Amino acid sequence: MAFGMNRVELIGRLGADVTVNHLTSGGRVANLSIATDESYIDRNGSGERVDKTEWHRVVTFQPGLIDMLERNAKKGRLVHAEGKLQTRRWSKPGEDGDRFSTEVLVVPGHRLQFLDKPNGANGNGARAAAQPVTEPANGGAMPAGGAPASTDEFDDSSDIPF
Repeated sequence: MAFGMNRVELIGRLGADVTVNHLTSGGRVANLSIATDESYIDRNGSGERVDKTEWHRVVTFQPGLIDMLERNAKKGRLVHAEGKLQTRRWSKPGEDGDRFSTEVLVVPGHRLQFLDKPNGANGNGARAAAQPVTEPANGGAMPAGGAPASTDEFDDSSDIPF
C-alpha cells in the first residue's frame, strides 16, 4: 500500500458569514466560502492584467471551532485554513446523474485562524489599517504609540537554562 499526503492550506477572504447547520445525528457542521485570487498578464492578446478568483468550500464538524466561527467568521475576514481535501458524491431525487462537491475538511490536527482584526477599517472585518512604525535617530524601531522597542542583545556568555 502506498502512502500519500492529503493536506491543503488556503489564505483568502470569507465570501459570506459562516453557515451552521444542525445534523439529524445531533451534531453541527459549519460551512465557509473562501475566495482566493491571483492576477497575471494576458499573453494572447492585449497584454492586460487579468484577475482571477477561485472559490473554496471549507467544512468542519468540530464543536469548539464551530462556536468560535459563529462569533467571528464574518464576510470579508482574512483567514488561513488548513485541512484535507474531501470529495462527496450524492444524487438529487428526480435527477439521473450524481453530483460532486470537493471541499476542504478541517479536522483535529488542522486549524483555521483569522489573519486580521475582527473590526477592520471598513467595518466588515477586512484588513485593518496597519499602525505606522517610526524610526528614532538611534536606529532602533519604535512603535507609533511611544516607548522604544527593547534593544537588549542576547548575551551568549550566560548559561542557557535548557
